[in-house]
Amino acid sequence: MATRKRTAQPYQMRNVGGLLEELGDEPSTEVPVDKIRLPKDQPRKYFDPAKMRELVESVREYGILEPLLVRPLADGEYELVAGERRYRAAKEVGLDTIPIVSRDLNDQDAIRIALVENLQREDLNPVEETEAILNLLTIELNLNKEDVTSLLNQVANAKKRGQELTGNVSRQIEQVGEVLSSIADITPETFRTTRLPLLNLPPDILDSLRQGQIEYTKAKAIAKVKDPEQRQALLKRAIDEGLSLTQIRAEITVAGQPNDSDQPPTLRDDFDRIYGKLKKSDVWNDSKKQNRLKKLMTEIESLLEGK
Repeated sequence: MATRKRTAQPYQMRNVGGLLEELGDEPSTEVPVDKIRLPKDQPRKYFDPAKMRELVESVREYGILEPLLVRPLADGEYELVAGERRYRAAKEVGLDTIPIVSRDLNDQDAIRIALVENLQREDLNPVEETEAILNLLTIELNLNKEDVTSLLNQVANAKKRGQELTGNVSRQIEQVGEVLSSIADITPETFRTTRLPLLNLPPDILDSLRQGQIEYTKAKAIAKVKDPEQRQALLKRAIDEGLSLTQIRAEITVAGQPNDSDQPPTLRDDFDRIYGKLKKSDVWNDSKKQNRLKKLMTEIESLLEGK
């Protein structure tokens, strides 16, 4: 599939405010809440109930402080582009009107903005984050998801064989690198090996991960159970009873499923475990820890690039 011609500019991660600056300044206006319509393909599927309750109480006390980004529809209504949590909170509180900023956006730009806004949320879970990044890559490269994955695999195989990349592939993977470094500060190869495998898990496992009900290492172990009924039963027990990874592996052995419990955790397992802890840690509020983390990330980046 041919790619779009694009100007050779580095991809920059911006919040919705920054994106609005690109589209021009325009004051917000109040419109009836029932004039807002949700898009068919909303990238955010799960909203943490506790955080939604906090937002609802905030809206109840202070109102909507940041306008929603919408685009006009032909019937005088509006389609939501960014700000679904605020929209849901406003409806739950029972607000009659809501502040909006309306922009004439095509389908591609509307999806892109929605994806970027969601990727900046701190509570985005690994599955939704991976899905959002992959969707954004399909937009930026004008490829489907299978082609993006194929591109990443093609580059990895070429590097293993010591082959040079063709001009078109080289340009595409450079663009992938720009998007990933701006959004998640990871390389295309890291995204290929540690993120994309998440999306191959069974649907019931993916749903639990999206809702933050279970850790990735436990989910990956449960995914080894091939029988859907046995897998769902074990998944429910793991969530309800808080089973440890060791307990989950023991249950899998009893069920006669393939199990690698005798093997120590792989390096990828350790990475997933540490990554999960890192996102929830207080390192983001500690400047000393941040400096140490930057040094470690630089070392890892150098290792991945073979320096």
